[in-house]
Amino acid sequence: MEKEIDRKTRMHSAEHLLNQTMIRMFDCGRCFSAHIEKRKSKCDYHFNRPLSEKEIKEIERQVNDVIAADMPIAEEYISKEEAQKHYKLERLPDDAGDNLRIVRIGDYDACPCIGSHVNSSKEIGGFRIVSSSFEDGVLRIRYRIAQPEK
Repeated sequence: MEKEIDRKTRMHSAEHLLNQTMIRMFDCGRCFSAHIEKRKSKCDYHFNRPLSEKEIKEIERQVNDVIAADMPIAEEYISKEEAQKHYKLERLPDDAGDNLRIVRIGDYDACPCIGSHVNSSKEIGGFRIVSSSFEDGVLRIRYRIAQPEK
């Protein structure tokens, strides 16, 4: 049986791919709120409408393409001053310190993060959006992941 930490780690890594896909497709920025669980997770975005079924399928396709590409996931530390030039830091806690951890998924995504990650995108497993909703300027996307192929 899969350990909970492994699944949450995979879910969190999938969140990074979903966020970058939303940026690339809609220029909406990363989610402003996320709730990562072992069975189903959700991300909330500032948005102006619901997603079409075609858009949902395209998001899934793009995320799954990155997963299949088996991109390495690595971390580096940079100064907060340098990070401010490249990343939005409004979600960082006040006590984040002067050196920030940047998590990179191949050449697809990079952002400050304190969470756990898999070593390669292929370890995430299949990504599927189970539902989405839109209300009062907030788009919520709920997703699941499947066991990665061995």
